[in-house]
Amino acid sequence: MSAATTYHPPLVGFIGAGNIARALAGGLINSGWDRSRLILSDPDAAQRDGVAQLLGLEVHADNAAVAARADILVFAVKPQALAAAATALATVAQHQHPLVVSVAAGVRIGDLERWLGGNLPVVRVMPNTAVLVGAGACGLYANALVNETMREQAESILRAVGVTVWVEHEEQLDLVTALSGSGPAYFFLVMEALEQAATEQGLPHATARLLALQTAYGAAKMALEGSEEPAILRRHVTSPGGTTEQAIRVLEQGGLRKLFKDALTAAARRARELAEIFGKSA
Repeated sequence: MSAATTYHPPLVGFIGAGNIARALAGGLINSGWDRSRLILSDPDAAQRDGVAQLLGLEVHADNAAVAARADILVFAVKPQALAAAATALATVAQHQHPLVVSVAAGVRIGDLERWLGGNLPVVRVMPNTAVLVGAGACGLYANALVNETMREQAESILRAVGVTVWVEHEEQLDLVTALSGSGPAYFFLVMEALEQAATEQGLPHATARLLALQTAYGAAKMALEGSEEPAILRRHVTSPGGTTEQAIRVLEQGGLRKLFKDALTAAARRARELAEIFGKSA
């Protein structure tokens, strides 16, 4: 490379300018990505105005205007809208040959490849809603055309809003969907139940909510930042004959573990069903 040559990072183009796209673009900006190398498109004028005002990024009404320039093309549209969006961009994508990243939950790589005309490197991502606050948990799967550099590029986009893990088999993304994709709702339900139980037994509502939320945050922080697995941390808190032991016994006798197992099984089954539905939408 000559001294006069200036390196530019890949241009990332987002199809869709909703909450997930904004979170990803904002995360990239916060991590130092050049704003001029981020562009978005959305048919909704309100979404375009929101992105322009919030992030100060270039945004278009025409998806093709973004796809024609993108080195990395991120589909951040609703799953049921992906078939139409991808099919409309097939000719442009075949000419530009970008790395394609899909954050549309439940849509299989094979279907996206088909809609785009095939022979493209594609990474499928299962994010969760915590990417909106920079604390996401995202599972990724790549097709055979994605090389190591492309893997790093895709991962860098998602790492800007949380943690990332790669899975070896695409069907494992159904389990990722059941665990971390749907998972925030499980923890919200636990927080809700703890808050309600404490309120019904006499704590003021605001006090019960604050203690439930902060306790959930503290437990997650200890598990993430420590070196011990959750089972060990639980045992540390559970003194023999103490209050925690009594509570854990009630939860175990109530079948909590089986409930979570059944819940993940049901969610994964529904993820497979939805993939079939979305795949037949075009």
